Amino acid sequence: MARVMIVDEAEFMRMAIRDTLFRHGHEVVAEVADEDEAVQKYLEVKPDLVLMDIMVPDNVPDNMKWKSLLDKLLVVDNKAKMAMFSSFGQQVLITESMEIGAMGFVVRPFESDGILDMLKKIAEPN
Repeated sequence: MARVMIVDEAEFMRMAIRDTLFRHGHEVVAEVADEDEAVQKYLEVKPDLVLMDIMVPDNVPDNMKWKSLLDKLLVVDNKAKMAMFSSFGQQVLITESMEIGAMGFVVRPFESDGILDMLKKIAEPN
């Protein structure tokens, strides 16, 4: 089963994702609340997959730190596997994240099957 790192500023979302993954035999090796901590933690735990929220706070116009984080993770590990999730189902965000290097995208609210199917396609060996 996959070793996953979750990046989301909302603790309740990290908990919900963690619980879903645990119930299906996956291991959550790290949970981080912000992009600044994510690269360091990635290097420490070397997960099979990073599952990351597209964080666009209302109070900071055009804050796209997630783009920077995708880039940084690919610099430290060009084989990093990353998938995005967001309540923003806009095609532009999906396209941008895939162009940078994300390998999957799930729109919130999501069923656990959506995360598990994506994880199976990306992180688990064929």
